[in-house]
Amino acid sequence: MLLKWFDEAPRRVLALVAATCVGLLAFSLYLQHVVGLEPCPMCIVQRYAVILVAVLAAATALLRGRGPLLAGSGLGFVMAGFGAFVAARQSWIQWYPPEFASCGRDFYGMIETFPLKRAIPMIFKGSGDCTKIDWTFLGGSIANWTFLTFMLFAAVFALVLVRAVTRAS
Repeated sequence: MLLKWFDEAPRRVLALVAATCVGLLAFSLYLQHVVGLEPCPMCIVQRYAVILVAVLAAATALLRGRGPLLAGSGLGFVMAGFGAFVAARQSWIQWYPPEFASCGRDFYGMIETFPLKRAIPMIFKGSGDCTKIDWTFLGGSIANWTFLTFMLFAAVFALVLVRAVTRAS
């Protein structure tokens, strides 16, 4: 039944991936601005990866034809793999923190220490500690759940890609 959906409506599947990414980004902004969790540099990279997965999934869902479906699914798979790699690395760092870890400076330290021209780009790199686990759900940290989500996205992109190739053969 599930594979039938990938065959009959791959664009809807990709639109669902894009919508899920938007929901994840909204949740991350909620955790940052309402709950008060500061994202670390690796968290920021993962956010960019989610944005790129969303853009690729939405663009692939909107464009018609086999070529855009193959290209978008392939690029989406690569981007989801990159996001999974960063999330896995952060999970590893959280499980086995290095003795001297530095993932970034705090916001006020950047403003006080560096000129504004240099501090502004640093702000967007994140200021939280990558080894710190501030939030958990069912025993998993944000990095753990993000890894699983990226792996799910990679599987969806791969399945859409494989089904599109086999359907054309």
